[in-house]
Parts: sequence; C-alpha cells; structure tokens
Amino acid sequence: MALVAKVAVDVALDRLFDYAVPAHLAPTVRAGARVEIPFGRRWACGYILSLQEDSDKPGLRPIRSVLTDQPAVDELMLDLARWMAEYYCAPIEHALRTVLPSPVRRSDVRFRKPLYVARTVAPETMQEGSKALRKTAPAQSRLAALLAEREGAYLQDLLREARTTMAAVRALIERGWVAVERRIKPRTPASAQVVLPTEPLELMPQQKEALGTICRAMDAGRSSVVLLHGVTGSGKTEVYLQAMAHAMRQGRGAIVLVPEIALTPQTIERFRGRFGDQVAVLHSRLSDGERHDEWHRIRDGKARVVVGARSAVFAPVHPLGLLVVDEEHEATYKQEESPRYNARDVAVMRGRSEGCVVVLGSATPSLESWWNARRGKYALARLPYRVDHRSMPVMRVVDMRLETAERGRHALFSKALMDGIRSRLERGEQTMLFLNRRGYATSLLCLRCGYVAACEHCSVAFTYHRADESLRCHICGDEQPVPAKCPKCGDPQFKMAGLGTQRVEAAVAAMFPKAAVRRMDADATTDKDAHGRILGEFRTGKIDILVGTQMIAKGLHFPNVTLIGVVCADMGLHLPDFRAGERTFHLLTQVAGRAGRGEVPGEVIVQTYTPFHAAIQAARRLDYEGFSDQELEFRRQLAYPPFSRLICLEVRGRSEERTKYCAEWLARQCTAAMPTGVRVGEAAPAPLARARGVYRYQVMLRSPSLRRMNEPLRKVLKEFKRPADVTCTVDVDALSLL
Repeated sequence: MALVAKVAVDVALDRLFDYAVPAHLAPTVRAGARVEIPFGRRWACGYILSLQEDSDKPGLRPIRSVLTDQPAVDELMLDLARWMAEYYCAPIEHALRTVLPSPVRRSDVRFRKPLYVARTVAPETMQEGSKALRKTAPAQSRLAALLAEREGAYLQDLLREARTTMAAVRALIERGWVAVERRIKPRTPASAQVVLPTEPLELMPQQKEALGTICRAMDAGRSSVVLLHGVTGSGKTEVYLQAMAHAMRQGRGAIVLVPEIALTPQTIERFRGRFGDQVAVLHSRLSDGERHDEWHRIRDGKARVVVGARSAVFAPVHPLGLLVVDEEHEATYKQEESPRYNARDVAVMRGRSEGCVVVLGSATPSLESWWNARRGKYALARLPYRVDHRSMPVMRVVDMRLETAERGRHALFSKALMDGIRSRLERGEQTMLFLNRRGYATSLLCLRCGYVAACEHCSVAFTYHRADESLRCHICGDEQPVPAKCPKCGDPQFKMAGLGTQRVEAAVAAMFPKAAVRRMDADATTDKDAHGRILGEFRTGKIDILVGTQMIAKGLHFPNVTLIGVVCADMGLHLPDFRAGERTFHLLTQVAGRAGRGEVPGEVIVQTYTPFHAAIQAARRLDYEGFSDQELEFRRQLAYPPFSRLICLEVRGRSEERTKYCAEWLARQCTAAMPTGVRVGEAAPAPLARARGVYRYQVMLRSPSLRRMNEPLRKVLKEFKRPADVTCTVDVDALSLL
C-alpha cells in the first residue's frame, strides 16, 4: 500500500495537502522533513506533518524530492507548531515558518556546507610524502606539509595557503592521503568573543533557596514553572547560571531568553565565561550565515546553552532541561506578525511538552504571571534583597509643575537632576538619563497659524531629527527635509515642540561640555555591533553620561552608575490602553534598578507632571505587591486580563469606508456566533487610526475561556469574504491595544 504524506505547503492556506510518497523516497521520508512538491503549475516547498497509509483523495501527485538530510522539524517542534497555530488562530504554515530561522529554511548555495580536506593517514606518513614530492610535485608537497601539521582544513583556505589548485588535492586523494567531505564552517558572531572563564559565586541564603526550588523541580523530571521574583541587583543571573550547570550535569541543555538585543553582549559574556564554547547565540542582529551556523551547532549537540531573543525559544536543544525567560514581563517577547505568539507563553508550553523546568524571572512580573503564582499554578521563589545586602536606590519624584512655575517656563531638567549630574561628574561616577522617545523634538509647529508637520500616511506628527535636519515618521519611516517656511501661511518661524533623546543629548553636552556624553537608541545603534560597542565604552568609563531609550532600562549591570534620571515619566502613562499604568511602573522600577549596583548607593530622580499617579508613587516606594494588589482589583472589576482572555481583531485597508464596513460585519458576526459569557466590543478606530497609508479598525473579544472564543472565531473568519485590499489580523492575548 502506498505511503501518503500530509504536507503543509509554504503558502498560507491553513490546510494540508495529500501527496504520494514514491517508493525510492519512502526510506528517507519522515515527519518534519522539508520536501519539494508539485503545486498547481509550479514547484513549491513544504513540510511533512504526518504520514499515513491511505487517502480519501484520488489521483495523488508524488513528492518530487526530500530537501533535508534529516527532518528540519522534529516531532516535539511539530507539536509546538500545531499548538501555536491553534492557540493563536494562525495558519499552520506560519507556525512552521516561525519555528525555523529563515537561513535554515532557505536552500541558498551560500548556506551549503563548504568542502573540507581531511587527512586520512598518520602525520609521519604525510611528512615523508612531502619530502619525497618536493622536487617532482612541489604543489602536492606543500599541501602534504600543511596537512602533516593538522587534521584537515577547509578547501579554499588550504588552496590559498598552499598557493595551488584543486588538481594537487585530487592527486593526494588518488594517493589515499586525504578525503574531501562537506562540513559546516563556523562563523563566530562578533558578539561571542573570547572571555575570561569564571567560577560559581557564593550564593546568599535567598539565592540558595531559589536555586534549590529550581533544582528540585529538575530532579523530579517533570514539567513545572517557577516564577523568580527578585528585586533588581538580587543576583537572578547567578541563580540561572548555577541552575543551568545543574541541567548540564544531568546531560541536558538550557535556553535563556532576553528581551532586548542590547542585553545580549553583556549576557553572552557572563554565560561564555561560565560555559565557554558550549554557548550559542541566536538573535536578529546576527548575519544569515551566523544564524545558520549557530542553529546547526545547537542541533548537532555542539552547543548545549543557547542565549538569545524571542525566537531562541525554538532552538533545537534536545534534551532540554531548563528554559529561562529573563525579564518575563517585557512586551518585546510578543511577536508582531502571524502567529502573534508570546515567547513567554510558548516557553511554558514547550516546557510542558518536553518535561523541562521553565523559570520566569523579573523584578516586576507581569500581572498574568503573578496571578498564576498567587493561585498556585506556578511555584514562587523570592529574592527580596540585593546581593551582599546592598541598599536599593533612593527614588525622588520631582513635580515639574512646580519647576515650571518657579522658572516661568518649561524646563528640560530640574534643578535636582542638574545638581545630581554635576556631583557625579565631580566624583568620577556615571549617570544614565532615560527617555523613551528618540529624535530631537516630537513635532514642528508654526506659531502663527498652528500648522503641525504631519505624516500624510499616518495619524501622527513628524519627529524632528536635528542630526540631519530631517522630519521622520517613526511609524512608516517616511522622511522629508525641514521646510524653510510654513507650507500653510509662509511664516519662516517654527517651534520645536516636545523632546526626544537627541535633544536631551544635545542639552546635556551643552551644560556639561567636559563630560563624555553618548546616546543609545534605535538611531544610534543601526550598525551591527553598535550595542556592544557603546555598552563596552560605558563599562570601561569612557562615557560619563549615557542617554537612552528602553534599551538602557533593564538587565544591564554597571557598578559605577550611581544616578538615574528619568527625564519624563509621563511619556506612556496616559495612553488609551488599560496596561499603561502597569508598563509605566515596570519601566520606572527597572530603570531605577540600574543605579547603585556597586559599593556606592544609588539615586533615581523622576521628573513628572503627574507625581501622585498610583503607578509613579508605587514605583517611588519600589512596592511591587502594593501596586499589583491595586491593579489586580481594577482588572477584576472591569474583567480585564488576567481575569479574562483578550483577542484583538484588527481590520486594515486603504479605503476607510470598506475597512469600517468589514470591521462592523466582523463585530456583528462574532456577537451572533459567540456563546454566553463572551464580550464582543463594537468596531472602533484603533488609537493609531492610520498607519503607512492604511486605516485601522479594532474589534475586542473578552472571555474567561479562550477555547470558548477560538472555535467560533475560526468559523467566522472562514466566512469572512473580505475585499482584496482589506486584511484582518488576530492578536490573541494582545499586549498593546495601540
């Protein structure tokens, strides 16, 4: 009986196709294999999800070829992809594409394993042969001499070093002295440079207790989740390191996720210092070749520890003993494309399917994780003190309304912040200034007629960038030169309203001309290794004042930083999103944690126009539990997560009329299809109503059970006959409603 393969084709149709497996391919075909198949009038690629002995479909077309030596996706990853497709209402093809890095999926020639020349005889034989061939075949002699000193070499390197051609290599093959094979040539990422080895540190009592909780869970050999709630500077990373060493002693591997690429250079350095070449790196700033090689190094078992950003959760570490999600509350763990997965939740599911321990670490856990710990679903380990009982930073809240009243004008920096920077410079200490907005000014305003330079494609004003005198849209990337006069009334006088990191950098440099001031934001880190370079200069004291966005707000350890200045704490506080207060509290607490991590106590100065807001006052007291109790009660009353599950349907289109109509149709259909207990909101414009020339409408669904929404929603979406220029995205467990 013929073998039949269920294939997911690399086209987002969200269905499987049956293909016959030819007899000559049957021994090599496995679930998870990448295959080439006929699809319509062309050839396409796809993945085998399962094999069966028959099909109810007649006239099956055969698979043309198998593209991988071994399955690209193993059974465990296939199961995880299936779960992602179902949970996040995404096509299975999108889920499969997500679990494999694009360089691994592609079959470009540049990713083929290069030729490697391996010596097959003893070094003595090769040395004697080199001497014998010195006069008659000098090229072969040079090759033999080089290979007598090593086990082998890559062909291109060997030919260049011996100054010869392939003919000499073929002659050595005929003599039986060498063999040629294809072998991966590692491309070491620039961020993975050689570091000094380190030894495990002596743990404080609370660290030992937390480590014991994690190790006991690993010893039990079953899946469990541990929420590690530790204040900033409490030594969470050392707990991770020693827990990973425990997993490796058991013959298992580990994965560590970090939320920002900016954290990876420092994190990699610490992990390489402990585990050496066992550490692999996976993040989007690597070149395609580096990602390809690192992935294969992991799959081949040459690297047992993986450090990376969101997508590293799919690293092919087997068997997996520990999966750490550092700063688990961060929104950057949420994917913005289909499937819109949250790496934290995928990590929990992977841990459940592979029987490994998942550690969620944070000084400010997400309310979802905190609620799971409070009701016993997750184990809770606490680190309430900093290492060596170093004091937490003192946080001062400065009311900028009073500063404005005293000076008679809006001030960029308060007197307290300027005095603090000056005293740190005098003592040779470092300062970090935080503002979560890049650019120089948030808008360009005509004082005569009120004209604001706005992006014609998005519902936002242009941001002024002083470095190149340009206006840029941070949504679509559109860029224009600064006009010489107002396009509306012709007045040449413009006012730059608002502020960004460029303006802060310029102002600080002007106030303190002898200080070394640098900026770290998306504009300043466009180069591949810019993150590591700037942080390296800051760590070695070459930078006195570092101005930055949320890149500098978390996970970084600089003992000489004693002052943190939050230039404007209100930046994200009043957004139309129920999580705005939680995000502000997280950000203030995390950025405060960068201060006072050495011997000298730290200070944090928070400038705000709403000093009595609950999130700011809780952050001032560093009172996570007080804030979470108040916020959870607010969420409970309004049936927001974690007391309900949230799905955001976003309809996008070039025509506002068609987009609005489709969103209203979806809202009506969902209202009719959903069972009792599911709340369906009305179709409404998104807070950012237009982006990249596309109108955006949203429909919100809430229910205590996600399962009650998923199935009816899939049926509604299948019946959705949308116009060609309208799309609909499904964001399950949406973190941002903007």
